[in-house]
Amino acid sequence: MALDVVALFNAMEDHALETGLFESVNGHEPKRAPGNGLTAAIWAQEIIAVPEASGLSITSGLIIFYLRIYQNMLMRPQDAIDPIVLGAVDALFNGYSGDFTLGGLIRNVDILGETGTALRAQAGYIEQDGKMFRAMTLTIPLIINDLWEQAP
Repeated sequence: MALDVVALFNAMEDHALETGLFESVNGHEPKRAPGNGLTAAIWAQEIIAVPEASGLSITSGLIIFYLRIYQNMLMRPQDAIDPIVLGAVDALFNGYSGDFTLGGLIRNVDILGETGTALRAQAGYIEQDGKMFRAMTLTIPLIINDLWEQAP
């Protein structure tokens, strides 16, 4: 079995777009400052073999995606920034919980951290092109069975 990278990225982008919350969703970390509306960027961060899910002749894997939500810090009212960003995180978490296998593409989203990495989000700030953004970066661990055949 081979990893269908394009389908995986498409599924991740589709989940974000289906919320209807984002002005844009990029399949890469932005090189320039995002717009003023809520923006999401998705990229693959890490890929790891998963011994517990593997067999004697085939290896399963864990792919960790990052999805970063950006909201311009000049937005008014400022008291609405964190609720908007956190609401987007909630909608995404709900989507991953509801489509646990991304339409059968993966074994499961590792919501509770079976592999040691649970679904989570970390807040912070990012300055890009002289603009300040409130950001939340989601860590989205995906377990995929039977990725790489082992040579005898």
